[in-house]
Amino acid sequence: MNRLLALQLGIIALCVWSIVELLVNFPYPSPLVRPFLPPALRWPTQQVEGWVNTQDFPSSFLQYFGRDPERTIPPGANLVAPADGVIGAVLHRGGLSYLVVNMSFWDVHVIRAPAAGTVTGVEEEGVRLVRRAKDKEQMAENIYERGKDAPVQKIISFKTGYGDLKVRMITSYWASRLKVWVARGQDLQKGERIGRIMLGSTTVLEMPGNVAFSVKLGQHVTGGETIVYKGPE
Repeated sequence: MNRLLALQLGIIALCVWSIVELLVNFPYPSPLVRPFLPPALRWPTQQVEGWVNTQDFPSSFLQYFGRDPERTIPPGANLVAPADGVIGAVLHRGGLSYLVVNMSFWDVHVIRAPAAGTVTGVEEEGVRLVRRAKDKEQMAENIYERGKDAPVQKIISFKTGYGDLKVRMITSYWASRLKVWVARGQDLQKGERIGRIMLGSTTVLEMPGNVAFSVKLGQHVTGGETIVYKGPE
């Protein structure tokens, strides 16, 4: 009888503890259910933004964010996505084409070379914007136009068989650090790692000409794997 009573009390205590955990962590997931949720629900956007402000990240999120999986680089004459994320824009301006990849808190943030080539330069441009900018169109314009206030950018230029390409690694308020792992004069293979952006960001592939990219708006791409340009027909 005493064992049955102890078991019942244990179950009640576990239920009470579970409820307390739910209340303490509300409106965010309890540690009891977090491991069973997909990343975007496991660490909601608002919660991650709060960690950015306090610079107090849980080790579980840092371990997840820092992942750097191997990728299967497609063979042949093509260009691959420079980053993981969603295609946010395809723009053609001034004889150049821009493929914009929007990266979330839950994407892999390792940036890769879109094609084999030689690094011809690494530049920095812009200043950090305030968070929650009201004019989203102006922010988009600032990404590409020199001489205006813009998010911090590292611009890696390549000489390739497809012409002179650029990969723009762009930060925001939520992503204040960039790491570039290549230097001028370095030869790279398609899909090779070239840098990392910390937290949600944007990566832009810049190419000469009016390029017909092989991906669509809203499509999720995988850096080093997804073919974004199949070459001239």
